[in-house]
Amino acid sequence: MESPFVEIMDSTLRDGEQTNGVSFLPHEKLMIARKLLRDVNVDRIEVASAGVSEGEKEAVAMICRYARQIGRQDRVEVLGFVDKGRSVDWIADCGGQVVNLLCKGSLKHCTHQLHKTPEEHIADIRRELDYACQRGLAVNLYLEDWSNGMKDSPDYVYQLMDALTATSVRRFMLPDTLGVMNPLQVIEYFRKMRKRYPQVHFDFHAHNDYDLAVSNSLAAVLSGARGIHVTVNGLGERCGNAPMASVQAILKDQFHAKTNINESQLNDISRLVESYSGIAVAPNQPIVGENVFTQVAGVHADGDSKDKLYYNELMPERFGRKREYALGKNSGKANILKNLEELGLELTPEQTRRVTQRITELGDKKERVTQEDLPYIVSDVLKHDAPEDKVKLISYVVSTAYGLNPGANVRVEINGRQYEAGATGDGQYDAFVKALRYIYKKYLGRTFPILANYQVSIPPGGRTDALVQTVISWHHRNGILRTRGLDADQTEAAIKATFKMLNIIENEQTDRQTNNETQTIQ
Repeated sequence: MESPFVEIMDSTLRDGEQTNGVSFLPHEKLMIARKLLRDVNVDRIEVASAGVSEGEKEAVAMICRYARQIGRQDRVEVLGFVDKGRSVDWIADCGGQVVNLLCKGSLKHCTHQLHKTPEEHIADIRRELDYACQRGLAVNLYLEDWSNGMKDSPDYVYQLMDALTATSVRRFMLPDTLGVMNPLQVIEYFRKMRKRYPQVHFDFHAHNDYDLAVSNSLAAVLSGARGIHVTVNGLGERCGNAPMASVQAILKDQFHAKTNINESQLNDISRLVESYSGIAVAPNQPIVGENVFTQVAGVHADGDSKDKLYYNELMPERFGRKREYALGKNSGKANILKNLEELGLELTPEQTRRVTQRITELGDKKERVTQEDLPYIVSDVLKHDAPEDKVKLISYVVSTAYGLNPGANVRVEINGRQYEAGATGDGQYDAFVKALRYIYKKYLGRTFPILANYQVSIPPGGRTDALVQTVISWHHRNGILRTRGLDADQTEAAIKATFKMLNIIENEQTDRQTNNETQTIQ
């Protein structure tokens, strides 16, 4: 059996803009339309409702001009109404060529909203079709509330279809306007429609009130729908519409249907709409969510390196993305190695163990570490925990309380001997340094470098606040000595920078003593 071809109509700029709080500027609409038509290659886009505002008219005119330039003007559609030609004129004035005419697909809507008989409504639709034809517009017809129409008044639906199938309507678009259907009902109702009207092109337009928009869309395709309506990121009124990326992936992988969608652009269009709409994509949103191609468990990373044991057909490269391996307390050595390999970093087994330990510590603090953070962690671990450190922090306690100066108690090891002291200061780190100054003065008879500058930042390239970088400058031997610390906690990062400085000075002290002893012997 030949794989079916399914048209994809994107309604992000019309139905998607009905999302609460979403309003695209004209130039934003143009950018989204360009991306959808040129890069994503959707078959059609529905870009507005006729007569909404002058700003909307400007946006539609801009989109139509662009579509005409690339020879795709017939792919731009605008929702219109049975309003004695006003919508048709509005669309024609914008340069549009297609009106998606909204009529009533249930008897309840016809009689209670329009206060008309079915015959009166059909006559009005016919007049609208004739006028659209005079203005040179093609017409697709929405049967609003079709799902409830099939439930409660199927004879009305058939009466409408019988009267209009022989007209100029190109597509009959069947919406689940209130999102009340389940897949079994979609199959039942679609098959009835297809049996009565086998030559008609039917579209299906789902809403996600029961989280069934994708399932219902696929049920429609299985039952003969030739077009599916979607929105980017599932935007839309109430719970939204069927998300384009999910519909595309399932159509291709599960039903082997053909579409014209360029999958490699799905992530880019998602990010663009996310930015313009201000509606964040959930991290676990299939295909386009931030986390969906991220392996967290170390066993998965290990399996991926052994004949791709945890792969499926949803390969990230299909969608312009790449697989990532999360760094956290569940990462394990395999995840670390995957990330190090991608960065081109090679570590010894012992060094890998220590980096893994540090990332696990950050994960225990509920911090999220990114691949961009990894080089800084590697550098920090290998420098800070070096076995040749002569000055080591054994333990410390810093405290702060309302109305009292912050305090610190510090225990350190210097050249094999341990010392302890406490102090108060203007801040936790200031108290910590004062305790160290006391140790160096009382027990070692040595001065402690003077702090020259103190800077705190997120590491360059870091995408999260999991790590804080502290760079401290010290006055030392008629110059400036700079050291850097990295940690999830700002005070801890500053302490690490301080101990790096103390070890540099201690090594210099040892070198001077060795040189003096050598000169004495000579």
